[in-house]
Amino acid sequence: MNTTTNTPTPTVTTGERSDLLETLAKHRDFLRLTTRDLTDEQAGRRTTVSELCLGGLIKHVTSAERGWADFILNGPSPSDDFTAMTEEDWARRADEFRMLPGETLAGVLAEYDDVARRTDELVATLPDLDASHPLPKAPWFEAGARWSARRALLHIIAETAQHAGHADIIREALDGSKSMG
Repeated sequence: MNTTTNTPTPTVTTGERSDLLETLAKHRDFLRLTTRDLTDEQAGRRTTVSELCLGGLIKHVTSAERGWADFILNGPSPSDDFTAMTEEDWARRADEFRMLPGETLAGVLAEYDDVARRTDELVATLPDLDASHPLPKAPWFEAGARWSARRALLHIIAETAQHAGHADIIREALDGSKSMG
């Protein structure tokens, strides 16, 4: 704490943590860039045969990042058991990929920014990137596998980068704009 101003002293990250944060910030920026100058209606429009829209991709990446940050802190929760999900659970999960009535692009981006700040603080302050937890039960995870905090953060980066690429394709199909190139 800075005693002259009563403000928290900023956390300085270096080395591996700095690299993780910089890489994640770069891919988040690419993802956000795909939504520049769009209306809420445009952010919710499907431009390919998939269910994906730009606002929905931001919602999904927000949810995934929040979930993996929670995993880093607490391990898997009972609600993370994908093998026990009902049709209703899967339908709710599918809503992550769409802009729902009443949702706005500004609101979706604000929630993403809140989750990003939380993850960045976690990366900067986590005592041990090697701390691990068993993965949730899911058909796509090896039974009994564990991921370290580092591995979960790398997964957040990969997920963000992958969906930034999806978003770039959707945006180009929407109005010809590109994030890169």
